[in-house]
Amino acid sequence: MTTTEAGTPTLGELLIASSREGRDRAAAQALAEEETVLALDSVRRLLVVEGADGPVCRWEGLMGRLYGLGLDDQQRAFLGLVMGIVGIGLHIMSAVEELDERRLLILMRAMPIIAGNDRVAVGTRG
Repeated sequence: MTTTEAGTPTLGELLIASSREGRDRAAAQALAEEETVLALDSVRRLLVVEGADGPVCRWEGLMGRLYGLGLDDQQRAFLGLVMGIVGIGLHIMSAVEELDERRLLILMRAMPIIAGNDRVAVGTRG
């Protein structure tokens, strides 16, 4: 994740910074890293609200709306699993079958954050 060319933080960076530690932060970080879902106006309209210190995620705004956001199958599976990180909705782990390698790796990196375990390294094996 990088700042914009003008040096201002991206929406993803702002959402991560405004998130509480743990689940909220892990979900915001995964969404920001994936980039395509957060780039959609339909998602931003329902998810992002202006808080006292800038934009924040209002995850419950997405509840029951996954199929009306214009997402492809992979994006929908990814967003459903990210919502599961924060405890919104009921999303089964078999949805990982829909994910490409990049999105799967993003979610795998979120798992130790959720668990509060910074000793687990996630990445490719050499």
